Amino acid sequence: MASYAVQAKYGDYDPKIHKPGFLAQEELLPKRVINLYQMTPEMWEERITACYAEHRGRARDEAEMEYLKIAQDLEMYGVSYFSIRNKKGTNLMLGVDAFGLHIYDPENKLTPKISFPWNEIRNISYSDKEILQLCIGNHDLFMRRRRVDSLEVQQMKSQAREEKARKQLERHRLCREKQLREDAERARDDLERRLLQLQDEAQLANEALLRSEETADLLAEKAQIAEEEAKLLAQKAAEAEQEMQRLQVTALRTEEEKRLMEQKVLEAEVLALKMAEESERRATEAEQLKQDLQDAREAEKRAKQKLIEIASKSSHTPLKSSTATMPTDIPSFENGNFTFDFKDTDMKRLSMEIEKEKVEYMEKSKHLQE
Repeated sequence: MASYAVQAKYGDYDPKIHKPGFLAQEELLPKRVINLYQMTPEMWEERITACYAEHRGRARDEAEMEYLKIAQDLEMYGVSYFSIRNKKGTNLMLGVDAFGLHIYDPENKLTPKISFPWNEIRNISYSDKEILQLCIGNHDLFMRRRRVDSLEVQQMKSQAREEKARKQLERHRLCREKQLREDAERARDDLERRLLQLQDEAQLANEALLRSEETADLLAEKAQIAEEEAKLLAQKAAEAEQEMQRLQVTALRTEEEKRLMEQKVLEAEVLALKMAEESERRATEAEQLKQDLQDAREAEKRAKQKLIEIASKSSHTPLKSSTATMPTDIPSFENGNFTFDFKDTDMKRLSMEIEKEKVEYMEKSKHLQE
């Protein structure tokens, strides 16, 4: 009912005009119904607006008729209420409608406590004509609905029906044109939206193509760089392999040189030991030669002394008249020949032996130093 009331007041629903909140000031529902459900005003407005949108194309009078059709099925439809008191002084409500008289509790106007149909009522006492006029009016309406209309009224109703049908056709035509226009506008909007979407997709495709080309160039550059890096790494690997082989050869050579050095050191130690032993032996021989030289010099000195003594003795002894009696094998001491011969022979021998020992000692010392 509320949606039909809104349709009769505002016409067709238009979301551009009828925005949320346009029913905030309207009293469309009784408080009893609002309090019966746990719903906020915004929720009620949303429900009423949804039903209101379904009545699109209905005229205002049609909306009013639909409103009345629903209203006449309600229990309170066509009931006029009056405040009364009974003999006990209790406040009650008297309801008068086309079916009869009804007694209500003031707190509940939906369900009557007791009803009196008109066909069971014989006499009514009243102090004012208001209830009587209401009853007369209801009776007149009741009788009018059952009375046959006059020819003029029938013509007027026929004209009204024709006018209503014409208006309905016109309204349907307008609604159809409006619907077609709205469909065309929606189609145009869809086409425009589709065009914009296609333009956006084309732009995105172009951007994607550009990005793909840039990506392809970048990947090609990266591939070239990767290939160069691979070549460089292969070259470095080959160099590393060569370096490793060289280090292995160097290690083997170093090991061999180390072994040879150790061998040379061992040989040098052995040679040094031999040279030390030889030096000691030579030193011993030199000492012995020095001792022999000293002994020889002492012997020479003793021989010289002895020759001097012999010479001095012979000078004091008188010579014989004949020299033939002297032994021929006795060496002559004249001019010191004996002494000279003794010195020359021993000294040469000693000098040669000493020089020989010096040369051998110098050679061995030089070899030991190397």
